Amino acid sequence: MPAMIEKRPFKDLGRDTHDWLDARFHFSFANYYDPARMGWGALRVWNDDEIAPGTGFPAHPHRDMEIITYVTKGAISHADSMGNQGKTEAGDVQVMSAGSGIRHAEYNAGTEGSHSFQLWIIPREGGGTPSWGTKQFPKGERAGKFVALASGLPGDDDALPIRADGRVLGATIKAGESTTYRTEASRHLYLVVANGAAEVNGVKLDVRDGAAITGEATLTVKALEDAELVLVDAA
Repeated sequence: MPAMIEKRPFKDLGRDTHDWLDARFHFSFANYYDPARMGWGALRVWNDDEIAPGTGFPAHPHRDMEIITYVTKGAISHADSMGNQGKTEAGDVQVMSAGSGIRHAEYNAGTEGSHSFQLWIIPREGGGTPSWGTKQFPKGERAGKFVALASGLPGDDDALPIRADGRVLGATIKAGESTTYRTEASRHLYLVVANGAAEVNGVKLDVRDGAAITGEATLTVKALEDAELVLVDAA
């Protein structure tokens, strides 16, 4: 498989704005449709959401999808039809396995705006009992290397479980430093710079830019500024 890194600048992403939400879409979603961007392997959605304080998404249904939320600023409060409630703060993640069907609401209950990435990964199979979980991950563990935060792959025992052939990873890298990530060249990788700026295999990414990557068994990521990175490795 030939190597490919396609940069997707933040300014070119799909967009939907409301008085309470400024959403950018890396892939086709809602009223944004691009037939060339219907997903990346099992990764179907990567939304970049800024939510005003005291607002959020009212209760709505999902099924047959693994939905991962990575918070970069502020916090997101969750409630669902299974009775789960909780709050996920910056640097942490929550996972909702929609399974056979669930309704949920996501709100910014704080006094300042929040920012988060919402990722949808197609599960290995449909159905199953819905579930939800959140976890605080020690920030120091991500210093200089990628750490699995949510995963359905063997060996990622400390990550939140998902029912999919993929993992979501996070890293923080100091300016001038580098880290590597190794996988199979056939996998579909998608990298977003949550904060700062970085190069991935020589391709420069600014804050909130994305990169769709395949055919690469090794990623070398160099921080051009202090950088926070989120990476999906999917089938």
